Order: sequence, then structure tokens, then C-alpha cells
Amino acid sequence: MSLSDFFSPIKFSDFTPKNGFYSCQLGAVIEAYQSNFPDVENGEFTIAIFGVKDDRGAINNQGCALGADYVRTKLYALNESNSKTSIVDLGNILPGHQLSDTYIAVKTVVAELIKLNILPIIIGGSHDITYAQYLAYEPLEQNVDLLVVDAFFDMDENPNQNLETNAMAYLNKIFLHEPNYLFNFSNIGYQTYFVSQDSLRTMDKLFFDAQRLGEISGMVHLAEPTIRNANMLSFDITSVRAADAMANANASPNGFYGHEACQICKYAGYNDKLTSIGFYEFNPAYDTNGQTAMLMAQMIWCFIDGFYSRKNDIPLLHKSDYVTYKTSLKTDAHELIFVKSKKTNRWWMQVPYPHTGSKNERFHLVPCHYHDYQLAIKGEMPNLWWRTYQKLN
Repeated sequence: MSLSDFFSPIKFSDFTPKNGFYSCQLGAVIEAYQSNFPDVENGEFTIAIFGVKDDRGAINNQGCALGADYVRTKLYALNESNSKTSIVDLGNILPGHQLSDTYIAVKTVVAELIKLNILPIIIGGSHDITYAQYLAYEPLEQNVDLLVVDAFFDMDENPNQNLETNAMAYLNKIFLHEPNYLFNFSNIGYQTYFVSQDSLRTMDKLFFDAQRLGEISGMVHLAEPTIRNANMLSFDITSVRAADAMANANASPNGFYGHEACQICKYAGYNDKLTSIGFYEFNPAYDTNGQTAMLMAQMIWCFIDGFYSRKNDIPLLHKSDYVTYKTSLKTDAHELIFVKSKKTNRWWMQVPYPHTGSKNERFHLVPCHYHDYQLAIKGEMPNLWWRTYQKLN
């Protein structure tokens, strides 16, 4: 089966100004599926955009299936950044006969693109499509660090037995999926009044990471190590406050500011580990003057700009590019080792595998703050180190 079997072409004229695009605009440089499906196996492309026109899993937000084309209109009109881009737009995945058919299509497409070393940018569609995005990593046989930007923990029960899951319950499917290849789950931007205490206790019990909106609002840089640790990212537009992104039936007065959402996306693009990203729950039926579509386009632009600015400084590829620091705790229970990149001044911690017999994998590298190193030199155990160590057991 060819990738083209999953897609319907876009009508490019719908996104093109009367006088066409300027050569500096993304619409002039993105190769889009119109009549002939692009050759994605020729090694030319590094990013692939596609829409998913399915919202059967949406909760009170039907209509978000139509979002991708509205975002394209705004995105194509933006100027290319300093970096030369090589982007393909594959068109849209139409709803399958069953919601599970849509999941299979998304899973297959994302997996194939990653194998081709092409990063997929998914424009949904409802947030449950994150489940399909996650399933794509199963055939790749790799552990996944999943990051979700959301005001909610989508761990509700699924009352609709006709659907495999929905936008408020898909995390249960991910957490219980067998085989289990989820190493870590992180949420940034949750709002406590939308999250049950049982859900918070579950996160803590599983040593997952959650950063409340109030902890990082105005200080998004505090979430950078969490973003840098992700293999895949799912961004629910409901995490942005309604004043900046009203195009969602579940929009809330509080949330990230628009420029903070763009900053998160820039960090995500800059993350060498990240291999897929999805943007969900944008509903054009509620979009006054196209403001949310423009914000989504700018978020994607920031991600693309970050992607083409990657420094490839995942530690220990070339030891001369890094500085290693060793510290001891007051109890001498563990020696803590930190690694700092000379290229970017970013920090990592080495967390040893407790029971590994492999000489090639003696420790796990986890992104951290300089603050974690400062704690360690005072003899204190950084919480991030301890939580990671527990997950390795």
C-alpha cells in the first residue's frame, strides 16, 4: 500500500492569493499534493504537513475536522525564515469507515514518514488522534517520551462504546496499551480545577511529569528541559487562553498566551529527539476573523524555524563538545554526573540504569536545568533525577 492511498489532495487555489505567492512566502516553497502525489522517498523533504479530517472523538467540539485547510490559508502566507526549508504538504486524511480506521491511517503514515527521516506535522481533528500518533512508534520498536500540552488530563472514562476512545479519554488507551513502549509521559499547562486529584495521584504514582500552568506561566523557559525530552508532542489548542485562541468550544479564560504557545513550539522544533508533532481541537466555526488559525500557523512556523535551527548536540556524540561535572550527595548514596553542551549551554543529567547488564547503556540521559546542578553541588537530590531513576527500575 502506498502512502498516497491514505490522502486526498488539497485544492491549492483555495489558499493562494489572487496574484499568487511571493517567492519569500511558504506557499511558494512548500510542495503540495494537488494532482500528483509527491515523491516522499527521494530524500528531498525533511518535514511533511498533513491534515486529519476526523472529529468523531471530539467532546463538545464537533467541527474541528475542518481545521487543517483554514490553518493552511494562514500558514502559506507567512514568510520563510532564514533557513532554507524542504517541506511537503501531503493533503488530508479523510475519515475512515470507523474511527479506528482513521487511527490506522494516521499510525501508518506517521510511522512511514519517521522511517524516511521526515518529521510529520499533524493538523487535526480531535485530540484523540494523539493515540494514533503514539501507535506509530510501535512498529519502530522504540520507547517513547510523550509530551502533551493541555489544560486537562485526558483520562476520563469513555462512555461511548461505539468509539475506541475520545478526546477526553485517549490517555487511558496509551497508558494501558500492550506492548508498553511508553517510557515517560509529561504534561505542561494543566489547570488544577480541570484535573481530578485521582489523576494527579496516578501521575505521581507512575513517576510521570506534570507542570501546572501557574508554575510556568510567564516563565515558559522552565518547561524547556521537559520539551527537550520528548519524542512526540501533542498540542491541544484548549491550553491557550480564549482571548488568544477562541476557536474551540471548550476554550477557557485562562491558559497560555499566544506568544508562550509559540515559544513552546520553538523549543519543540529545536529538540533533536522530537520526531512528530500534532496540533488538535482547532474549530474554525468559532474563529472570529481567523485569529486562532493565524495563531496555529504562527505556532507551526515557530516549530519549523526551531527545527531548521537544530544543533544536533545530543550528548556524547563528540565528547570534546561537552563539559562533564561530577557531584556527590550529602549521603554519598549516588554520584551525580551532569553534562553541558558547549554549543548551546544546555544541560543533561546522567541517571544510571539500576539493573542493566549492558556495557553500552550504563546510564540514561535526561535534560535538566542548571538549577538541578546547583542543587546537586549543595548535596541535595534533584527531584528529576530521583523520578527518572525510579522509572528505570
